Amino acid sequence: MKIIYAVESVNLSGGYDRVIIEKANYLAEHGFDVIITVASHALAEPCYQISEKVKLVDFGIDFHQQYGHHLLYRSFIYFVMMRRYRRALTELLHLERPDIVITTLGREIDFITQIHVGGAIIGESHIAKNYVRNLHLMEQQGFIHRIIARQWRRKLDKQVKQLDALVLLTQHDADSWSGLTKTAVIPNSLPFFPEKPSTCTQKQVIFVGRLNEQKGLEYLIETWERVHQKHDDWILQIYGDGEQRDMLNHLIRKARLENAVVVNRPTMQIMEKYLESSIFLLTSRFEGFGMVLIEAMACGVPVVSFDCPWGPADIIKNGEDGFLVEYLNTIEAAEKVIQLIESLELRQKMGIRARENVQRFSRQIVMKQWVDLFQSLKD
Repeated sequence: MKIIYAVESVNLSGGYDRVIIEKANYLAEHGFDVIITVASHALAEPCYQISEKVKLVDFGIDFHQQYGHHLLYRSFIYFVMMRRYRRALTELLHLERPDIVITTLGREIDFITQIHVGGAIIGESHIAKNYVRNLHLMEQQGFIHRIIARQWRRKLDKQVKQLDALVLLTQHDADSWSGLTKTAVIPNSLPFFPEKPSTCTQKQVIFVGRLNEQKGLEYLIETWERVHQKHDDWILQIYGDGEQRDMLNHLIRKARLENAVVVNRPTMQIMEKYLESSIFLLTSRFEGFGMVLIEAMACGVPVVSFDCPWGPADIIKNGEDGFLVEYLNTIEAAEKVIQLIESLELRQKMGIRARENVQRFSRQIVMKQWVDLFQSLKD
């Protein structure tokens, strides 16, 4: 069976890129013919190792060229690049004649259902419906942008109706797409499962993720400020990069937490960083799933997370392997972190249960669901 992933890029250090590459690698290593197409790598190599059995096709269309211009000129540049993207992807699909095409609801969703090559087309969403393609941010930029965003939402719904199936990471998100097309819920899988867990004895709390609006960095620092007032010997280790890095550093200085928070660049040795930590803290506004949660739990690290849309509630068994706190409630988040700080026994007990519970997301279990879906559509 030939599978083609049509994505915009796989050169960022983040959960989305790693998940796509790991699935493609798994399928290729298990006898599938797998191709990943990207609009452009923008001169950057993939952050994660792609199997030699996976073919990577780069169309060389850098959509970042549109930014920094006024709306009309930006629209013109976008239109030109979209025409190039459509032409390139159309030619490749007609040449390869895949059995399955997978779109992650990026720019290609605007036209991919109109390319008829005989195979099934599957949508794969990595973020909650309201936040797809960052349309929620566009809606906040004024009247004209709000109209454009709403038009794109209607267009997205129309294109999703043409898909043969739409795969979501959680049942909550699947419910929000209900009625548009056939949906399936397949979570992300564990990227690793270390032989030995964290001892949970280090005085370190860890956060991992893109430094952007989604991750609620202001809530992260507000939570940690409350924790620091009671336990100033503990350190918050942040691993990530993004457009809000400067804002994050400003928040840290404003709260006078320079000696209590360390902002680290992304690392390929993230598993080791989890193992050096005792608690994981997540204060996201929204998630598609929450890969970092299952990563931390696989390392035996108990988690504290906002009950945000969607993902954490599907992963955390509240009070058993971590704490799920009220959405955007930094007071409760701080209280739960403090509760874990003050009890090594509780941290270790929750960490053990986390490692046990998270095995339901093993790669073998999750990828079997994907293969079963492919087979049902091909039949």
